[in-house]
Amino acid sequence: MAQMEIEGKTFDVDGDGFLSTPEIWTDEVAMLFAKYDGIDIMTDKHWAVVKFIRKNFEEKGNAPMIRSICQETGVKLREIYELFPLGPARGACRVAGLPKPDGCV
Repeated sequence: MAQMEIEGKTFDVDGDGFLSTPEIWTDEVAMLFAKYDGIDIMTDKHWAVVKFIRKNFEEKGNAPMIRSICQETGVKLREIYELFPLGPARGACRVAGLPKPDGCV
């Protein structure tokens, strides 16, 4: 199992840097992963996307479809790519503490 250290905190991650234990996720963990991915400030839009992804994961056990994210948060797809430069799957899901989504390369 790989490990990632961010600002003195160590996390068990898979080979792509996704949390191996999503249950340890907190807002602080989200901010650390965001910073690691080059997001200096988590805005309300960032949090809306992350919280929706997290809620869907906790209720259904997987990441939501991108269309659902846009509909539920009011954030346009183009904006999601601006907010999360690594994209909705790799970037937003990593910050939300999810395992690597199926189909994410």
